[in-house]
Amino acid sequence: MNNIFDIKETNTLVDRIHKLNPSSQALWGKMSVDQMLAHCNVTYELIYEDKHPKPNNFKKMLLKLFVKSVVVNEKPYKKNGRTAPEFLITDTKIFDEEKQRLIDYLNKTQELGADHFDGKESHSFGRLTTQEWNNMFYKHLNHHLSQFGV
Repeated sequence: MNNIFDIKETNTLVDRIHKLNPSSQALWGKMSVDQMLAHCNVTYELIYEDKHPKPNNFKKMLLKLFVKSVVVNEKPYKKNGRTAPEFLITDTKIFDEEKQRLIDYLNKTQELGADHFDGKESHSFGRLTTQEWNNMFYKHLNHHLSQFGV
C-alpha cells in the first residue's frame, strides 16, 4: 500500500486530483466528479471537522466488527460497493471548492505526519494504527481517483 504520509505520495495524489475537471466522467458508479470530491472530503471531515455526529456505542461496535477490517486492510475496494450514509452525496457541489478542500486536507494530513495518527481515535472504528490510517486514506482516495480515470 502506498504511504500517504510520504510527501512524494501526497504530491502524486494532488497531481492526480489536478487532472480532474468539472466535466470528468466516471468509468463506473453514479457520482459526478464534484460529488466524488465531496464524498472523499467526508473522510477528512470526520477527523478535522465537528460536523458529523459520532455513532452511538452499539453502532460503533457494529462498525468495528463488520466494517473496520474492510476499510483499513490493504485489499482494494470493489467497484460499485455500498457507501455509508454519512458519505452519500446527492446534491451538486462546487467542483473547485471541493477540489481545493481535498488538496488542503491531504496536505494537512501529510504535514501532521504518521506519528500524529499512531493510536489516534477514529470517528467510527476506535483507535487505529498508523498503517490502518494510511490504508484507509490511500485506498479510498485511490479508488475514487481511479473511478475517474486519473
